[in-house]
Amino acid sequence: MTHLPKSSPPPGSSLPILPAVPAQSAPPARPSGTGSGPAASPPPAPRRTAFAEGLDQLRAAATTEPGRLRVIGALLALLVVSFGAVTAWQMTDRAAAADDVLTSSQPLSSDAADIYRSLADANTAASSGFLAGGQETAASRDRYEKDIRTAADKLVNAAANADPDSPSTETIAKLNKLLPEYKGLVERARTYNRQGFPVGGAYLRYANEKMQQQMLPAAEDLYKKENQRLRADYADATPYPWAAIALGVAALAALAWAQHRNYRRTNRVLNQGLVAATATATVVLLWLVVGHSVARAGLDDSYDHGVRSLNVLHDARIASLKARGNENLTLVARGAETKKVGAQTYDAYDYDFRTDMADLGKYLADAANLADDTSGERPVTAAVGNMAEWKKRHTAAREQDENGNYQQALDRVIGTKGATGECFDSVDANLRTALAHEETEFKRAAGDGRDALTGLSAGAAVLAVLGAAGAVLGIGRRLSEYR
Repeated sequence: MTHLPKSSPPPGSSLPILPAVPAQSAPPARPSGTGSGPAASPPPAPRRTAFAEGLDQLRAAATTEPGRLRVIGALLALLVVSFGAVTAWQMTDRAAAADDVLTSSQPLSSDAADIYRSLADANTAASSGFLAGGQETAASRDRYEKDIRTAADKLVNAAANADPDSPSTETIAKLNKLLPEYKGLVERARTYNRQGFPVGGAYLRYANEKMQQQMLPAAEDLYKKENQRLRADYADATPYPWAAIALGVAALAALAWAQHRNYRRTNRVLNQGLVAATATATVVLLWLVVGHSVARAGLDDSYDHGVRSLNVLHDARIASLKARGNENLTLVARGAETKKVGAQTYDAYDYDFRTDMADLGKYLADAANLADDTSGERPVTAAVGNMAEWKKRHTAAREQDENGNYQQALDRVIGTKGATGECFDSVDANLRTALAHEETEFKRAAGDGRDALTGLSAGAAVLAVLGAAGAVLGIGRRLSEYR
C-alpha cells in the first residue's frame, strides 16, 4: 500500500490544519431474506377515547386551584338546580292531587252518595204513594219525580267525569240501564193500584226487588269506588317530599363547605355569590317544609273532620231511607214476604226495617263523635231524638197492623199527624243540615291545604336558577384573581 504524505499548508499560509478524516466502515450487511425495503416500524398505539382524554384533562386541571374552583362551581350549580327541579316536580304533583281532592274526587264521591240517596228516596216515595192509593198527594208524586231526575242528572255528571276505562264507567252504564226499567215497573204498579187490582202490589214489590238487589248495590259500589279515588288523591297529596328535602340539605351543606374552604384560603369571610346561593336555597327549603306542612295539616283536617263526617252522615241518611222504604213495604206486602231467622219467622220487611234502624243508630253515634263544634253536633243530636220517637211510633203502628187494624196502622205510618213519616222527615232534614255544615268545613280545610302550595313549584324553580347563578358568579370572582 502506498502511503501518501500528509499535506501541510505552505509556509506563511493562514489556513487551518484540518484533522484527518477516518475511513468510513462499510454498513453492516443486511441479513439475507429481509428484502431491500426500509426497516419495519412498530404498530401505532390505539387512540384513546374522548371520554378518557377528557377525564385526564379534568384530572390534570383539578391539580391546580383554578381547576378545582371550576369543578366546585359546576357541582354547586348542578346541586342547586337539581334541588329546585325536584322540588318543582314533587310540589306540582302534590298541588294537582290537592286540587283534585277539592274540585274532583270529593264532589264525585258526594254525587255518588246523592245517586244512592235519590234512588232510595224515590223507592220510599213510590211505596208511600202506593199506600195512599187514589189519595196520593201531589207532593209525594213530585218528590218521586224529583228523585228520579236527580239520580239521572248525577249519573250523567258521573259519566262525564269518569275515565273511559275506569271501573266506575261500567257501574254507571248499568245504573243508566236499570233506571228506566225501575220507573216502568213503578208506573205499572200505580196504574193497577188506581184501578183496584191487587197485581199492583206485586209490581211494586218487583220494582223494590230490582231497586234493593240490583240498583242500590250498584250505587253503593259506585260510592265505594269514588271514595277509593278520593283516598288515592289524599295519598298523592300528603306524603312529605323527602327527595326534595334531602337535596336541599345536601345543597346547603355543599355551599357551606365551599364558603368555609374559601375562607381558609383567602381569609375572606363572605363571598357575595355563594352567600346569595345559600340564601336562595335556604328560602326554597324553608318554603318547601313550611308550605307542605301547612298543606298537609289542612288536608288531614279536611279528611278527619270533613270526609269522614260526610261519609258517616251519608251512610246514616241512606240507612234512614232504607228503613222508611221497608216500613212502607211492610204494609204493602201485608205479610206476604217472610224471613226465617233461627227458629223464628219474621215479616221480611219489618225485619229489614229493624236492621236499618240499628245501622242508623250506629252511624249517628259515629257522627256525634266526629262532630268538632256545636253547629255540627246539634243536628246530629236532634236526629237521634227523632229516631227514638220514630221507633216508638213504628211499634205502635205494628201493634195496630198485627191486631187487624190496617187503616189505623196506615194512618200511623203515612198520616198527616203523629205518623212515623214526620219522624223520618225530621231525621232526613237534620242529616241534610249536618251534611251542609260538614261540606262547608271540608271545603274550607281542603282549600287552605291546596292554597298553601300555591306558587311553590314556580318559586322553587326560579330561586334555584338564581341560586345556581350566584354560585357560578361567586366561584367566577375567585377565578378572576388568577388571571
